[in-house]
Amino acid sequence: MTQLSQVSTEILDIAVEHSGPEGGIPALLLHGFPYDPRCYDEVVPRLNAAGVRTLVPYLRGYGGTRFRSPQTLRSGEQAALGHDLLELLDALRIERAVVAGYDWGGRAACVVSALWPERVVGLVSCGGYNIHDVPNAGRPVDPAQEARMWYVYYFHLERGRRALIERRRDLTRQLWTMWSPSWAFDDETLQRSVASFDNPDFVEVVIHSYRHRTGHAAGDPRYAASEARLAAQPAITVPSIILHGAEDGITPLVSSENYATHFTGRCQRRVLAKVGHNPPQEAPREFAKAVLEMCEKAVG
Repeated sequence: MTQLSQVSTEILDIAVEHSGPEGGIPALLLHGFPYDPRCYDEVVPRLNAAGVRTLVPYLRGYGGTRFRSPQTLRSGEQAALGHDLLELLDALRIERAVVAGYDWGGRAACVVSALWPERVVGLVSCGGYNIHDVPNAGRPVDPAQEARMWYVYYFHLERGRRALIERRRDLTRQLWTMWSPSWAFDDETLQRSVASFDNPDFVEVVIHSYRHRTGHAAGDPRYAASEARLAAQPAITVPSIILHGAEDGITPLVSSENYATHFTGRCQRRVLAKVGHNPPQEAPREFAKAVLEMCEKAVG
């Protein structure tokens, strides 16, 4: 049975859905934007049945996760997401775990794997190396990719902020449709996840995330040292599996083809046919299989 609890760290009270045997290998499953833990509803039972302990946190700005102080910057920068995951492991007294995710969640998993590899048994990362090269964010890329990134620039405007407040359901539907063209989600599935955006910090965290990654918003000073390390694009040395949806509408396949540049440990790359940007919800069997393989390596 899945239980919901709040785990306190220095910055946050993190809402976490946990299930499976207490003595099982822990697997942290991390969602992206604009999604929530419902993306793992068909993954978790498969892992629990295999004896894996699953923990699915709501990222900062989502669901029941709350900042502990009104003075804390509502940062969405990548180092903040990585530190949230690291501090959650500390609070739960988990020395090492399998970490898996996509989009923002994949970024948090990659950050911890790169900066604190001693805490990671294995990594499942959708789309490849999810750490942003913030110092070089001002360099234009292929125009086709620039077009895919329209929503990033949209969130730099007050118009985009208002859309997150006034039209978030419609905006979420549009992004899901563009990023996962073969995913036939229904209104009920959409509404279950959109409900998690009814968080007092959701809009500010999202806006900061997209403005910081392009160099248009200052980061939280508490994460400056980690952001400096991430600017060097550190290699990921832990055992890894890359899952990449063949129909990912925001992260094209070419972006993960040269994965050995950043993944210098044991790594496999798997392309998922007819899958878009959200592999755990679109291909739960394949996602769970990858997590289980990382757990088996831990046992070995």
